[in-house]
Amino acid sequence: MGRGSRPRGPCLLPLLLLLLLQAAVASGEAPSLPLVLNTWPFRKAAEAAWSTLLAGGSELDAVEKGCGQCEVEQCDGSVGYGGHPDEHGETTLDAMIMDGNTMEVGAVADLRRVKNAIGVARKVIEHTQHTLLVGESASLFAESMGFPSEDLTTQSSLSMYLQWLNRNCQPNFWKSVTPDASKSCGPYKQAAKFTKEERSVSKKRIDVHNHDTIGMIVIGQNGSIAVGTSTNGADHKIQGRVGDSPIAGAGAYADSTVGAAAATGDGDLMMRFLPSYQAVEYMRTGMDPTIACQKVISRIQKYEPYFFGAVICANASGSYGAACNKVSGFTQFHFMASNPTLKQPSEQIIDCI
Repeated sequence: MGRGSRPRGPCLLPLLLLLLLQAAVASGEAPSLPLVLNTWPFRKAAEAAWSTLLAGGSELDAVEKGCGQCEVEQCDGSVGYGGHPDEHGETTLDAMIMDGNTMEVGAVADLRRVKNAIGVARKVIEHTQHTLLVGESASLFAESMGFPSEDLTTQSSLSMYLQWLNRNCQPNFWKSVTPDASKSCGPYKQAAKFTKEERSVSKKRIDVHNHDTIGMIVIGQNGSIAVGTSTNGADHKIQGRVGDSPIAGAGAYADSTVGAAAATGDGDLMMRFLPSYQAVEYMRTGMDPTIACQKVISRIQKYEPYFFGAVICANASGSYGAACNKVSGFTQFHFMASNPTLKQPSEQIIDCI
């Protein structure tokens, strides 16, 4: 080999870099952004959000597409039209979307006649200076934004409602009323006394298929965060009831400087503790996302040890976790995660505490 000549053959540097990258991926040390998380094993929702991100869509776009996919396919009967009729047989929708960069929130509750609740929630951000629109007024707003007016009742939801009526409206959400709500349908009036036995029955009303809200967290490659929720609420709810899903800090919360969280479960109870906001604030102190989720669940357990609920959490760097309260019939929580390390949307399972 003469002076100044270079060795022949392939350069080893690219090969070395490739091997190092493969090793990092295998060990979980590869960059973990972008990230999509959603409650429950709603795979098509995760795929819709993930593919939107990969196609260049924004974080808000991904949340809207992901939650919207669940609205279309009526995930588990608890999201979208044709599920969970209220005590008058009507299906109504709640949804929320939040931008973690600007802290803007758009939400709708008790939405009627419009199927794409998450889409309407986004229009609240884009075309109003408000945060939350409710009831018939929310429906009129949606129609003014070009959303079609459609019947949200289906043969399935009508059948559920009729079966409930045939069971003397059991179970329901009334208490301390006359006639006895644990034995008959209304109309009800307030009762002067409410026995311990009746109160015990009302508190034991747990159904893991009654509150399966989709909550979604999306973190982009640049760290921007958006969250969203969509649900048709509690089965046979009292008309006009609004749960945690469309309430910022309860159903979901995002701050791009910190992270995000989303909750699912008994919204009437969980919303009293603002679990999503609290989880983000725990992460703001540097707490690991899994520990933040667990602390939120433990905080609620002190007051309501038998509640049904779960929370997913992610920090701004893409680390994530989840936690749930262990009750009879609900000992594990399934959720979806998508990031470059996982390659494709993957179902995750954690044991409840």
